[in-house]
Amino acid sequence: MTVDTILLVDDEPGIRKVLGIALTDTGYTVHTAENGREALRIFRAVKPPIVLTDIKMPDMDGIELLRIIKREDPDTEVIMFTGHGDMDLAIKSLKHEATDFVTKPINDEVLEIALKRARERIALRQKLREYTESLEKLVEEKARKLVEAERMAAVGQTVTELSHAIKNIANGLKGSIFVLRKGIELDNKKYLREGWEMVAGNVDKIKNLSLDLLNYGKYAATHFCLSDPNTPAQEAVNLMRAKAQELGIDLRTELGGDLKACGFDPEGLHRCLLNLVANALDACQDEAAAGRDKTVVVKTRATGDGGIEYQVSDNGCGMPQDVQSKLFQSFFSTKGTGGTGIGLMMTKKIIDQHDGRIEVQSKPGVGTTVSLRIPARQAPPDA
Repeated sequence: MTVDTILLVDDEPGIRKVLGIALTDTGYTVHTAENGREALRIFRAVKPPIVLTDIKMPDMDGIELLRIIKREDPDTEVIMFTGHGDMDLAIKSLKHEATDFVTKPINDEVLEIALKRARERIALRQKLREYTESLEKLVEEKARKLVEAERMAAVGQTVTELSHAIKNIANGLKGSIFVLRKGIELDNKKYLREGWEMVAGNVDKIKNLSLDLLNYGKYAATHFCLSDPNTPAQEAVNLMRAKAQELGIDLRTELGGDLKACGFDPEGLHRCLLNLVANALDACQDEAAAGRDKTVVVKTRATGDGGIEYQVSDNGCGMPQDVQSKLFQSFFSTKGTGGTGIGLMMTKKIIDQHDGRIEVQSKPGVGTTVSLRIPARQAPPDA
């Protein structure tokens, strides 16, 4: 509906006739009603931006009509007609957000001023709406570009760090080839054996890097289901128990008996705990952990806020503070050339997807405890 459409409401037929003709001559499309109820019917059908109404009318007066119109469409501009003795009602109409009031008998110039003010308010509101929509689009576009820039920066950083990891393996292979060549040239079995061991080690690193990257990409999204929180911990320990026995490490569980089934990704949590247990076993083999009984303990318990906590503790070599702060960065590894760092990247990714958090407590020469805390859901998000 254009701004030139008006609803004229008055119980006097003469005023409706004369004023309707005058408004039509000045370019308005005029709809008329003789009472408030008819006015509401026309208003709801036509949705005029401007309503002219008498204050005093039978059945439903102009104040009541104003209140209903403003409740249904606050942007409608309503101009009240009032007699000289009805100033209190005119003032009351302004309190109910009437645009203006015009006293009877109606002066054409005074009415045109009131209509001009109504049109200006409509135009200003439209400009404000357009400005707001434009601003919202601008903010959305800026946010989109920022997210894209952050994504590209993250991709760039990941590619750079992955390239560094591959470069290290390539350099290792290059060194292996050099030692093998010297062994062949000098017919030196020691060099040949060392070179071959270096090649085998670097091939293992290539295999591990490939498998880790495949596993990392696999967890693009979590797959929640109702599960026993103790199951991933017990399964991870069962898988690693043979290796622990071979290394002379006491690997055991301390599982919470009061944990109820809840919604989480059991395969994802299983992968996280496998990574942490494998790291704990490696820490117990370090020279700094020599000379004492080696233990790795996997614990589960309910947290005070209703969540679940998994702990993997070892009495291995421990880590200084600067190493702890880098643990979950891309491709960071405490194993030197023996690790890719992707396992801990994956662990952080999975815990983030659970809206959880990771805490590390470690002291060199004493050991390390890694805690995974996730909120407990009573049902899977997709249920």
